[in-house]
Parts: sequence; C-alpha cells; structure tokens
Amino acid sequence: MTLSLSVPRSLQLISSMADRHQQPHQAQNQNHQQHRLSAQTRPSHTSFLSKLQGHVPNSTQLIGLLTLLVSGGILLLLTGITITVTVLGLIFFTPILIVSSPIWVPLGTVLFLTAAGFVSMCGFGAAVVGGLSWMYRYFKGMHPPGSDRVDYARSRIYDTASHVKDYAKEYGGYLHSKVKDAAPGA
Repeated sequence: MTLSLSVPRSLQLISSMADRHQQPHQAQNQNHQQHRLSAQTRPSHTSFLSKLQGHVPNSTQLIGLLTLLVSGGILLLLTGITITVTVLGLIFFTPILIVSSPIWVPLGTVLFLTAAGFVSMCGFGAAVVGGLSWMYRYFKGMHPPGSDRVDYARSRIYDTASHVKDYAKEYGGYLHSKVKDAAPGA
C-alpha cells in the first residue's frame, strides 16, 4: 500500500498567486539567497575547474605547443654546445695563432688579394661577354632588351648634331661677314 501526499489544489493556487505579487526586490533577494546557498554547498574547486575548462586548448594547439617546446629546447641545447666549442677552440688555438702569426698575416694577405683578383676578373669577364653578346644581337637586328632606348638616344644625338650644324652655318656666315667688315683687307 502506498501513501500519497498531495497538496490540495487551492493551496497551490494561493502559493503561485503570492509568488506573482511579491515585490521585485524581494524576488531578487530570494534569488541571491538561493545562489549563495548553492555556492556554499558546491565546493570552490569545481568553479575553478569549470572556468579552466573554458580555456582548455584543443589537441591541435597542444601538439603545436609541444612541437614548439621540443624544437626550442633542441635549438637552445645546440646554441649552448656551439658557444662552448667556440670558447674552447679559442682557448686552445689562440697560443698557436700568436706564435705562428708572422706566417699567417702575409699568407692571408696574399690569399685575399689573389681571391679578390680572381673574383673581379671573373666578374669583368662576364660583363664583357654579356656586352659583346648584346652588341652582336643589336647589330644583327634581333632587338635585345634596351635597344629601343639606344635607338632613341642615337636619334636625339643625331638631331642635336644637325641643329648645331645648321646653327653654325647660319651664324658662321654672320661672323664671317663681321670679320670682313672689321678688317676689309683681310
């Protein structure tokens, strides 16, 4: 046999009407009290964990972070090894370099001048070959890059020379007649 406790329907209606007619500040106070009670019954570490779960990176970000940490650690290790070997090399080889410097300085100077001369001669040779190749294509009429500028410059020089020639003819006769006027017997 089961016992059922039921609240009469009239009491439920009265309770709901009373809740509707409560003052707004009373309802807010009641909400705040319920929130405080739920916060007191709930442990504080769960709220921290729930906040932390909102900022948890996904697996792609986690793998990227791990890759960054591993590669950064390897590079840091290699940097330390490089600096250590360099310092030890300088400590070991400095006395040898000081003792043998009368040989290394003239030898280094000769090697530097030889290498600089060789590199510059290769550069000049490449420039000459390029220039001759361009000239060959230009005179054969193949129109290499820049040939239109050369043609324009050539026409400007020709026009200027013809203007100077015309000017000299015009004013040269004038000067010749002035010279005859100044010296009639000449």
